[in-house]
Amino acid sequence: MDVKQFLDDLMAQLDGAFAENTLKAYRSDFKHFANWAISNSLDPLPPKASDLAAYIADMSERQKSATIRRRIDTLGSICFFSGFGSPTKTPEVKIALKKMHRKIGRQQKQAHPLTLDLLEQLLKKCDSSLAGRRNELLLRIGYETMRRSSEICSFCFEDLKTLPNGHFALNLKRSKTDQLGDGKLIPISDLLATKINKWKRRIGATEGRILRSIRKDNKTLGDKLNPASINIILVDLQYRARRRDLPHLSGHSFRVGAALDMLNAGVPLEKIMLRGGWRKETTTLRYLQSWVDNVNPAELQIEECTPIWEVTASN
Repeated sequence: MDVKQFLDDLMAQLDGAFAENTLKAYRSDFKHFANWAISNSLDPLPPKASDLAAYIADMSERQKSATIRRRIDTLGSICFFSGFGSPTKTPEVKIALKKMHRKIGRQQKQAHPLTLDLLEQLLKKCDSSLAGRRNELLLRIGYETMRRSSEICSFCFEDLKTLPNGHFALNLKRSKTDQLGDGKLIPISDLLATKINKWKRRIGATEGRILRSIRKDNKTLGDKLNPASINIILVDLQYRARRRDLPHLSGHSFRVGAALDMLNAGVPLEKIMLRGGWRKETTTLRYLQSWVDNVNPAELQIEECTPIWEVTASN
């Protein structure tokens, strides 16, 4: 069976059922396995449990555990949708994964937190130019909504909603954990809503993406901002704020930093999970435990707290 034809047919079948980025990841991960199998004189179709166990062992020599787990999860999904059965659920593969974890561990490199104090330092480097105002909105939207880079870039002017209490929210139409598009209203500060409307008037927009690319002349706007550009913008602001002493910031830094600020403000764990869109306590605690020693869920159950959008409203 031809690997390229197999992938093309499968991606066409799955088109519309999954996000475009998910399908790209499926294709990339399967091609990685297929190239490895062919280079070792093995048939990649259908994937066999013994081959996957050897694949895991080989990757553990140079890849991170998170990358290995993701690729195996991808292969499991592809096998399921292709009717190949589930070789990733076999004892051989599970044992290979356990060996891999004992060898290289499970710890993931965590994004450096973009907390409120650091946010304020970066905001001071956003001038009144077109790029400066765009970057300010990026910082405020990223921190207040705690969303992933692709989700931050997906917000449109028409997503700004007025709540029954007179305050504002951004409507997140779709996310990594909401592939079917049920949607979610994320409350934001009145200050951010005001700045979004000012930006809308400045660029003469009636609809479309809030965050947009800007050409080098600092005058011409594109239709949207590429999520990959967020890391570049953050690092540039970080350097201009003379914070080269810190690891490079990334789009994920918003989620980590805001979660830490919420923890320090006494926000209960379940509200941090709701705000960040995490479904499992273990995932949320993994974010927090990288920066706070001995985090205990029982200690986070505090009744009174200050929502993150109120924390930022005074800035």
